[in-house]
Amino acid sequence: MTKVLVVGESWVSAATHYKGWDSFASVTYHSGLGFLRDALAGSGVELEHMPAHEAAEGFPFDVEGLSRWDVVILSDVGSNTLLLHPDTWLHGRRTPNRLATLRAWVEGGGGLAMAGGYLSFQGLDGRARFRGTDVEAVLPCEIDPWDDRVERPEGFVATPVAPDHPILAGIEGEWPALLGYNRFRLKPDATLLAAIGDDPILAVRDAGAGRTLAWASDIGPHWCPEEFASWDGYRRLWTQAVAWLAGA
Repeated sequence: MTKVLVVGESWVSAATHYKGWDSFASVTYHSGLGFLRDALAGSGVELEHMPAHEAAEGFPFDVEGLSRWDVVILSDVGSNTLLLHPDTWLHGRRTPNRLATLRAWVEGGGGLAMAGGYLSFQGLDGRARFRGTDVEAVLPCEIDPWDDRVERPEGFVATPVAPDHPILAGIEGEWPALLGYNRFRLKPDATLLAAIGDDPILAVRDAGAGRTLAWASDIGPHWCPEEFASWDGYRRLWTQAVAWLAGA
């Protein structure tokens, strides 16, 4: 059984509703994990979700704490969530740098993936801020210092360029359209698996004894629409990506 931890891919929305003279507020919680959870079901994967609001306190401090999982997927959660434990943010106490912990865990044999989103890579207005961190050091990509989003509401079709790689095995035909991605540059020792023009969409890399993957688009709406997430190739891609990251 391959044990996978997905960190992030959740959000809380606050709204104020105005109805003439009167108004009221509401707060709702959302998770975008459904498509990935369904895709990995029955594939020998034990999936655990650590929502973004739990990660600041709950993400492990040390490699030993991370060793309970084979693969960690960071999805739409910024670097500050892992850097600012409540003991540091609220009480001014020293705490371990958990981005450095992730790097050490990967180089010791762990599998790390980052999926795209508004708080992935550098993100919306540069707020995800993974550039220059220990996480960037092990990923297959070099992250730009600015807002790295590319919005393509008309849709675009990524092209696989390494169909013989184990992650893409058995994925045939044209991929469904995606609606956006984070633009980044490949490191010289990375392997490109899929692209749109000159921009990487999927890339992998060996990092020490571990493996890493960068998926530039989302794992669910809005950038990854239901047409893509319901496609059999989506299931194959993520099932095989998890297996590869875990060292299979």
